Amino acid sequence: MMDLRRIPQLWRRLDVTVRDLPFGLLLAVVSFIPAFRGYETQVGDLPSSPFGPMTVVVVALLTLPLAVRRRRPAASLALVSLGFLIATLGTYHTVAGTAIAFALISAGAHLEHHRRTAVAVLTAVYIAVVFALIGLGSTEGASDFALFYVLTAVAWGIGAWLRRTRAAEAERRRLVAEATRTAERTRIARELHDVVTHHVTAMVVQAEAARYLTAAPERLDQALTAVSDTGRRATTDLRHLLDLLNPDHGPEARTPPVGRLLTLVEQTRRAGQPVEFSEEGTPAESTGSADLVAYRVVQESLTNALKYAHGSRTEVRVRHRQKEITVEVSTDEVAAQPAVRGGSGRGLAGLRDRVDVLGGEFSADRRTDGGFLVRARIPAGSAS
Repeated sequence: MMDLRRIPQLWRRLDVTVRDLPFGLLLAVVSFIPAFRGYETQVGDLPSSPFGPMTVVVVALLTLPLAVRRRRPAASLALVSLGFLIATLGTYHTVAGTAIAFALISAGAHLEHHRRTAVAVLTAVYIAVVFALIGLGSTEGASDFALFYVLTAVAWGIGAWLRRTRAAEAERRRLVAEATRTAERTRIARELHDVVTHHVTAMVVQAEAARYLTAAPERLDQALTAVSDTGRRATTDLRHLLDLLNPDHGPEARTPPVGRLLTLVEQTRRAGQPVEFSEEGTPAESTGSADLVAYRVVQESLTNALKYAHGSRTEVRVRHRQKEITVEVSTDEVAAQPAVRGGSGRGLAGLRDRVDVLGGEFSADRRTDGGFLVRARIPAGSAS
């Protein structure tokens, strides 16, 4: 037995013409039911002609084009208007005349081109029909004809309002999608910046140091091994980052946690940077994104220390509390580089954004003794 809950889903899969056809057929059937006579939609108030073969033709012309009122709104409106014109002048008054209102609403909502032309043509035809009806002996006054025109204009206006609403919703969705793509590109750019800048900086520093070790083969071999290890770690981190972009990758695709901070510090030390590292407290069971942000703060700070204060003492302090992680990275004798003044560099600016998203506090300022201090307070438990 078919699941009744699937019926709406199957219905939506049908072509829009197939979905619009039943309404026109229903209107046609109702037009031939005697109980509905006297409820006709007509203008001119002329005596109605008896039902006959021509009535069937008029009803078909009024109702069947409603099947394409969304797919071909111009054609639907033209055919329904022709049927209404024949019904009015031939006095074939039926309930099917109501189709003119639905055709106008659909045209107002879905007609893409020549909308003003369509309104002008319909208005001109209506004026001509009014004079023709008066010539046929219509007893309706000018106010009656004007009221019918206003009603048709309201039908068109309803369609136009639906069109504007649909367009506004489409634009809203486009802006949301664009903002989402921009945010995702920004996030990916930050991750690439953090990973690539750190590893490449370490490799450059290690390679530069190796140039001066040609007279000490053992130390040269150690320096080149450090370059190779750094390159392999960079490849691993980049592969890990690319896994995050794969929609089929499971939730285990996580970026480096705080537990790898010691590895990060050791790598920086091997690049020739004296780093003192201390970690206090026990990480909370669920830190959300705080551990990743803390890792990136330390990574970017050590990268800047290698670039702008190579060889100067650097101190890294990480404190774990129940609801937050505090990170402090201080470096002595930082060179005056634009990239680190006031945290205006791209890396530091990215860190500030990361911390702000989690509702934390971030600062990166030059110390009075010429060094540089990066401090971050990161609330734990957020899944952002």
